[in-house]
Amino acid sequence: MSSSQLVEVAQAMVAEGKGILAIDESTGTIAKRLKSVNLESTEDNRRAYRDMLLTTPGLGEHISGAILYDETIRQSALDGTPFVQVMTAAGVLPGIKVDTGAHPLAGHPGEKVTEGLDGLRGRLDEYASLGAKFAKWRAVITIGENMPTAACVDANAHALARYAALCQEAGIVPMVEPEVLMDGDHSLDTCYEVTEATLRALFNQLYDQNVLLEGTILKASMVISGSEASNRAGVQDVAEATIQCLLNAVPAALAGVVFLSGGQSEVEATAHLDAMNKIGGLPWPLSFSYGRALQAGALSTWGENPAENVAAAQAALAHRARMNGLAATGQYEDSLEQAA
Repeated sequence: MSSSQLVEVAQAMVAEGKGILAIDESTGTIAKRLKSVNLESTEDNRRAYRDMLLTTPGLGEHISGAILYDETIRQSALDGTPFVQVMTAAGVLPGIKVDTGAHPLAGHPGEKVTEGLDGLRGRLDEYASLGAKFAKWRAVITIGENMPTAACVDANAHALARYAALCQEAGIVPMVEPEVLMDGDHSLDTCYEVTEATLRALFNQLYDQNVLLEGTILKASMVISGSEASNRAGVQDVAEATIQCLLNAVPAALAGVVFLSGGQSEVEATAHLDAMNKIGGLPWPLSFSYGRALQAGALSTWGENPAENVAAAQAALAHRARMNGLAATGQYEDSLEQAA
């Protein structure tokens, strides 16, 4: 894929009113999701669940792409059509998670570094042959006492940049995800400081590794109070702080920013995205790349009776996708939830 094609795919990922569906849960994480609706994590159940999501009628209206797990990109829908073909026919770009998870960072108790660079060039070539158009790598930054350290931030930023360069070499658009975790009782201001430092480190490394920013997507965490903070910031404060942080640390050349939901409720994640887009005047599109905040309603509905509730679960996903599509253009209103 040429530089112009990378740019074209990146722009399609953040097309107006569209965002990314994250269904790249690892085998362990999807087992927890299925257990929450009293289902065993068998290959058949995992495939049936992802089949329900990916065959949702009109999915491509508000979903530009979906991040898959290694198992899923190799699977076929219940009718025998490879999932990649199902997605392509629906106008949904196939993406793939390529990191191998966050592991303890030696010498830094309580901090983690994401691994998976070994053998990545070969894996990316295979994923490209399977139809992947973009990839995702997630780093996790923890806020705590004397954390994060500069060593942790730099190690993760360097790995993200090397991954991104390898992606572009393989003709795949990199999605870089430096998630500042919500866990803890930290303030909005503390989250701002850590997020800004993390983003600055990331873009310095992307520059050093000659990564084409116009063919790159940032998957960002919002600047938000810790989940255990006593006086959590409201929607407008989160929106304003997040935008200010991005403007201070993210180059205008970047193709776009999509947010992770990071433990927020479905409606909360939508409201935050909408408030940011209502502010407007930004150099890049702001959209979404949600997992639980798109899937939660669909999963609970489907899990009650997987054989009978496919259409109802798909309607729940389509509703959330539409709400977030409106939020991505600053046109979401609370009343639309009640009207559904």
